[in-house]
Amino acid sequence: MTEQSIEQQSIESSARDLAAQGVPEDAMKRLAQLRPGKGSIFTSDLTVNEFLLVREVGFRPLGLVLGSSIYHVGIQIGRWSKNQEMTTLSQAMYHARELAMSRMEAEADALHADGIVGVRLDVEMKEFGADIAEFIAVGTAVKAEPGAGGGGVDNWRNNKNQPFTSDLSGQDFWTLIRAGYAPLGMVMGSCVYHVAHQKFGSKIGNIGKNVEIEQFTQALYDARELAMTRMQAEAEELHAEGIVGVQLRQHSHTWGSHTTEFFAIGTAVRPLRPDHIIERPTMVLTLDA
Repeated sequence: MTEQSIEQQSIESSARDLAAQGVPEDAMKRLAQLRPGKGSIFTSDLTVNEFLLVREVGFRPLGLVLGSSIYHVGIQIGRWSKNQEMTTLSQAMYHARELAMSRMEAEADALHADGIVGVRLDVEMKEFGADIAEFIAVGTAVKAEPGAGGGGVDNWRNNKNQPFTSDLSGQDFWTLIRAGYAPLGMVMGSCVYHVAHQKFGSKIGNIGKNVEIEQFTQALYDARELAMTRMQAEAEELHAEGIVGVQLRQHSHTWGSHTTEFFAIGTAVRPLRPDHIIERPTMVLTLDA
């Protein structure tokens, strides 16, 4: 079998995998032009400083990769007076993001990338309906060059043999690699929670008082803990040492004031070597008046 026929089989296999993930044909054509050796320019949403820092630690941008999912988020009825997780909604919000992320990773895999940096994961409510949203994942696929990260790393992919993903800025990515750590993947946890309505008698009794609303405190505390616990479980599946850059976001979306989503997201990391060289901060003096 000739080298050309082997390459053709690889391209056809990659196209089948992308189609199975729901990646459209136009995206496949764009990715085919971005493959190394095709002479195409790379694309990236990294800033100039981020691009140069990513290159400085030995990673070459290949191209923008993205994943999208237009998702109908169903409804779930909760008891008016009870704190409770809306499990159907929690699963929907998680699954929609997972679809977008997996399609982005599939595009990076088609480019034979080692990872994706500067990932943005957003939710946009659409005019198609109040319960329809687009979940979008966008990042820059990168390939590790020989000696990346100071050398000695044979495989930059995670333990699932997928390209690593990271929502760290280019500056933070540079600092992480230089210090002897590598990203494994973005990990996340979601919890949609219904906060019980306060009884009319309690509202009247609290007028003019400084007093904690204990049922509200407990509800929001529980919801955040569920989101954080699920994020941590994903990191454990990747055999991570820890999670950096954690963000805990709250969105009400279109459910009203008493139902809200808590979403936890961060980058799971692993050590590259036992010794970690921490760059010393340097003083910068501005010449501006």
